[in-house]
Amino acid sequence: MALPAQYQRTHPSEIVRTEARALLELAMRLDGSMLEPFARAVGMVVKACERSNRVILVGMGKSGLIARKIAATLCSTGTRAYFMHPGEALHGDLGMVAHGDLVVVLSAGGETEEILALLPALSRLGCEVISLCGSGSSTLAQASAVWLDAGAATEAGELNLAPTASSTVMLALGDALALEASRNRGFAAEDFAQLHTGGLLGRRLSRVGDLMHSGETLPQVESVTPMVQVIHEMSHKKLGMTTVLGDANRLLGMISDGDLRRLLERDGPNALAHTAGEIMNPHPVTIAPNAFAAEALALMESRKITSLIVVGAAGDALGVLHLHDLWITARA
Repeated sequence: MALPAQYQRTHPSEIVRTEARALLELAMRLDGSMLEPFARAVGMVVKACERSNRVILVGMGKSGLIARKIAATLCSTGTRAYFMHPGEALHGDLGMVAHGDLVVVLSAGGETEEILALLPALSRLGCEVISLCGSGSSTLAQASAVWLDAGAATEAGELNLAPTASSTVMLALGDALALEASRNRGFAAEDFAQLHTGGLLGRRLSRVGDLMHSGETLPQVESVTPMVQVIHEMSHKKLGMTTVLGDANRLLGMISDGDLRRLLERDGPNALAHTAGEIMNPHPVTIAPNAFAAEALALMESRKITSLIVVGAAGDALGVLHLHDLWITARA
């Protein structure tokens, strides 16, 4: 006996397609009916930041989990944000909300009892409310300064019950709100780096000047240095290259292991009769000390080289960055 259609097993790929369709519908709303309210919501977040107020995220159940993630995204993009559990808020945690804070509330149907019970208190605190929910006629939406339609036509799966597509829509809408507010505030990669000092992002956003080999560890010779001493310097510093410097550390060129191999192939026994200035590459690839590690890695990979010379504004050699350092730093 066949199961009724609503209980037949949904193929995993159709679950993903259901959520993808919900996201596509959200994108269409952002280009159309939701364009103006979304812009107002972004303006409210920016204004809260300018006033040094916080953005408080509120949600129950699955919506609460999404609210926590949106709060984290806001924080990582320069907006002071916190998650507040509505149930705990009714029993004292409301004290974390300051007068004038902006509150973003997530609720699939907009009728969550604990959330509705909070609305009068938030009003007394002078807090404006942005709601992300699926019904514009709900109590929550009607009580909000801005309602953002986070609805989904159907949830994924044969039962059409568990929050799946709707929570995905909430997450994407919250990310869009956070990133657009960040862009409007002029939040740049430099600001991002200040907030991500650890982990993969912290390593990728390290500055070249903090990672380079400098001082005594910088391989360097003069243009008149004989090849025997050039080879000694390269072997001693173990970076597979050396800089060729002039007065005041002015970068004249670079000699790599590859340059030495080509010299030996060309001149054989006479290779050691040359000086550094005669065989150097006078146009080595360089990078500024304030560049990010990820940028340096991308440059090395695109040029198929293993070292970059770090130079200052006056063309002076400050240090050398090696590919191995960046693989550890930017890809770990």
